[in-house]
Amino acid sequence: MNKVPMTVAGEKNLRDELNHLKSEARPRVIAAIAEAREHGDLKENAEYHAAREQQGFIEGRIQEIESKLSTAQVIDVTKLPRTGKVIFGVTVELINLNTDEEVTYRIVGEDEANIKEGRISVTSPIARAMIGKEEGDVVVVKTPGGEVEYEIGNVEHI
Repeated sequence: MNKVPMTVAGEKNLRDELNHLKSEARPRVIAAIAEAREHGDLKENAEYHAAREQQGFIEGRIQEIESKLSTAQVIDVTKLPRTGKVIFGVTVELINLNTDEEVTYRIVGEDEANIKEGRISVTSPIARAMIGKEEGDVVVVKTPGGEVEYEIGNVEHI
């Protein structure tokens, strides 16, 4: 079975969500189903059907999270030696050589990626172009608008 890289924060978020689903959401929907059953005829009971549908979503999400956690390889980048190389989990400052615009991205697992928060997936084209490179290297990223050259600035193990 292939291990999927995940940051410490990503694992914590999944474990927190799993705990919430098991300790709060699941008992709440079970209670809602029990209450809806007391209203009688289940065929025409909208509350019952809504609660059962919600239960299906919760159980599906619990299985999905448990599966992700079972295949996760948690990487704590703060415990790895600082070499200036771009690896999974680091935060990288990039300078667009055409516009001199600077952007900062953290390379994370696919489930953790959120471009608005500066987190890109390790499988994204820009991350794949940077992995293994070092501070000062120039990388070429193929984008829908053409190729863009970036210089790798600071690489941080945060």
